[in-house]
Amino acid sequence: MNTKKEMVAMLLAGGQGNRLYVLTNQRAKPAVPFGGKYRIIDFTLSNCANSGIDTVGVLTQYRPLELNAYIGNGQPWDLDRMNGGVHILPPYTGSSASWYKGTANAIYQNMNFIEQYNPTYVLVLSGDHVYKMDYSRMLKYHKEKNADATIAVMNVPIDEASSYGIMNTNDDLSIYEFEEKPQEPKSTKASMGIYIFTWEKLKKYLIEDENKGENTSNDFGKNIIPSMLADNQRMFAYPFEGYWKDVGTIDNLWEANMDLLNPSIALDLWDPLWRIYCRHEFATPHYIGTNATISNSVVTEGCKVDGKLNYSILFSNVIVEEDSKLDFAVVMKNTKIGKGASIQYAIVADNVIIEDGAVIGAAPEVYRNRGQWGIAVIGQGAIVKSGQVVLPGEMIEPNSGR
Repeated sequence: MNTKKEMVAMLLAGGQGNRLYVLTNQRAKPAVPFGGKYRIIDFTLSNCANSGIDTVGVLTQYRPLELNAYIGNGQPWDLDRMNGGVHILPPYTGSSASWYKGTANAIYQNMNFIEQYNPTYVLVLSGDHVYKMDYSRMLKYHKEKNADATIAVMNVPIDEASSYGIMNTNDDLSIYEFEEKPQEPKSTKASMGIYIFTWEKLKKYLIEDENKGENTSNDFGKNIIPSMLADNQRMFAYPFEGYWKDVGTIDNLWEANMDLLNPSIALDLWDPLWRIYCRHEFATPHYIGTNATISNSVVTEGCKVDGKLNYSILFSNVIVEEDSKLDFAVVMKNTKIGKGASIQYAIVADNVIIEDGAVIGAAPEVYRNRGQWGIAVIGQGAIVKSGQVVLPGEMIEPNSGR
């Protein structure tokens, strides 16, 4: 028999990640590598562990195999518990399989999982954001407000507010209106997709929403939150100050990796009081050769570097041969970069071979077609041939060139 838990976390990790294109052809978005040794989902799982939340349901859907294997029994995040721990929750309804139709339907399909812990509160999270957050403080706030729902928000520039779901609040931060991507936003409080609900209240709305059949999107932002607001439930915005980034696009993923190299950005992976945990690979120490020059970069274990790195991140077991030059590049594990190659403003996925003299990407200030400039991306397992040129913004499909 499971012991009652004050709060259970439900982590939505089934995103297809279409806007990451070739990087998510073969893996779910939360499983995309980040920052030299992490996966995107490590941040949310580590936040749970550091916040004292020991029961987490991970709701998977799209290409879940790699993500499921990575999470395993939850040991790296101290979530391998006899009572609670981390649980992988694929879609199902009753005796027949059914895809999750929306974020609310995903929670609805797993109400039995939640109920076995008889929680007072449920924390709903996304698995594709990079940030550090103490959810226990948010729960304390939720209790102090005697709220039915608390939604984490952060202030965004007014000219960007139309890209977010915006919470309009009273002076006491109670929410009186939710606008999804408003053309003329009334506030800059953007929803972070992090919710705490009083479980008995949420359960009622999930059931009501499910009973609407085809007349609902089964979505928190489109259905559950508007329904609760319409019924004048106690809903409050929880202001968050700190680093937070949705890494669901190529540009955002590249920028978030580069932010790790910027000392003025408040995303400190070296903070011993709030560690980001991950599943480690066993590799030899990295080796820096006599011809190497490294500036403001991250080099993970198992790497062998004889080229030049500037503002770049190397994952484990990357080889950079002599006379190669990397600028503002993210290179994932087990990739080999040959002699004299140039990689600038690019993301290179894992198990790629870049042959001698290949040129990938370019700096925006020197590219002739500034309006078409973008981050160059090489998919998993691709081969970039000797002398081949990959233009800025160009994407090479996984396993191509073989």
